[in-house]
Amino acid sequence: MTTPSAATPSTAPATGQLGSHAPAPAGAPHRRGALGPVGLVLAGGISVQFGGALAVTLMPRAGALGVVTLRLLVAALVLMVLCRPRLRGHSRADWGTVVVFGVAMAAMNGLFYQSVARIPLGPAVTLEVLGPLILSVLASRRAVNLVWAALALAGVFLLGGGGFSSLDPLGVVFALGAGTMWAAYIVFSARTGRRFPQADGLALAMAVAAVLFLPLGVIESGAKLVDPTTLALGAAVALLSSVLPYTLELLALRRLPSSTFAILMSLEPALAATAGFLILDQALAATEAAAIALVIAASMGAVRTQVGRGRAKKAGAAS
Repeated sequence: MTTPSAATPSTAPATGQLGSHAPAPAGAPHRRGALGPVGLVLAGGISVQFGGALAVTLMPRAGALGVVTLRLLVAALVLMVLCRPRLRGHSRADWGTVVVFGVAMAAMNGLFYQSVARIPLGPAVTLEVLGPLILSVLASRRAVNLVWAALALAGVFLLGGGGFSSLDPLGVVFALGAGTMWAAYIVFSARTGRRFPQADGLALAMAVAAVLFLPLGVIESGAKLVDPTTLALGAAVALLSSVLPYTLELLALRRLPSSTFAILMSLEPALAATAGFLILDQALAATEAAAIALVIAASMGAVRTQVGRGRAKKAGAAS
């Protein structure tokens, strides 16, 4: 079985896959089809950041590794029950892709929560998003995407206060490592979505991640993981931070180029700041508000570029 390149736009999902759609009627506007996957990405980002804010409140009860364990384990159980993925009939390459996807998912979550245990949530997300931004530059085949990436990068550093010298060095390293794994997650999420129907590949990858992380959570937190209140909060974190956003992003990546998806990920610091304000009572400074404006402008530019590209392709096909 062959797999399209990760940078290949997946604008035509296979028939019968979750997220596929019937052709638009003649004369219908094309904007809805172009903006559909963008809406999925934004909804997933809102969910994951509010889930992350909830996870910060859970860390004193279960520890960073314990929170990650609960998040991955509950998400894996939910997805395996809902999707009931088929275990037979897949090639060795299929399994290799889903295992690497699971490893990237486990590493991304583990490194990020180790980071926020040492540095504030805003700078951690700011540093983490550098991974997808670098991916957008490497994967893009259009010069204009370099402009949007540069604008988003300026906002990212502004949100970090113009520098990170006062932060715990180990926390910074963990955040940058999480960003690297986030970039790998984007690539292998797209490949998994093309190889497996519906959300089967996501469910299997989540199970891989949960199995890998379970021993670490047990060693750090032990019996705290089975406390009823901790379990309930961990389940909420899993649904908000894993099940819903990962499913939405996997579906979006079937119809959205990885370069555009990566630039949209620059919204994560802005969403994290909003979640921190509403849930953790973390007020926004003027520089943070300016940074949010920059990353939103970059994301809007990426969306407009994607819409214009889709229109140009359809116009060329029609002629």
